[in-house]
Formats: sequence, structure tokens, C-alpha cells
Amino acid sequence: MHVKDTAKLSSKFQISIPKAVRTVQHWQAGQEFAFIRKGTAVLLVPVPEREALAGLARGALPEGYRDRTERI
Repeated sequence: MHVKDTAKLSSKFQISIPKAVRTVQHWQAGQEFAFIRKGTAVLLVPVPEREALAGLARGALPEGYRDRTERI
């Protein structure tokens, strides 16, 4: 990204994402995003569609994982 890839917050608290950023990230109109606070910064992360998560944990073994009772 370049310095010109910036945007201003409108009076309605909306931001237009620069085309260069949308194109590189393959973001589409209507896509849902999550805002994650990291100190004084905010990460903008696309929320994946449920279908995109299918098979994500295939092959994972449930044995050997800690559960909430083992936390300190």
C-alpha cells in the first residue's frame, strides 16, 4: 500500500476503502467484517462464510488438548 491509500471518516461515521486495497484483498460489496482492537489500532478482518470453513479441522485429533479445567 502507498500513503495515498487512505480514507477519511465521514460525518455518518463511514469509510470508503480505497480500490487498490479492495482489489488486492478481493473484497466485495456486502461482505461482512469484524473490527478487532489491538491497543490503539484496529484490525479490519473479513468474516468468512460458513461454507469456507467446511473441512478446516479435518484430521485434527481431539486427544491431548487442554480444556478449561486445566487452565491456571
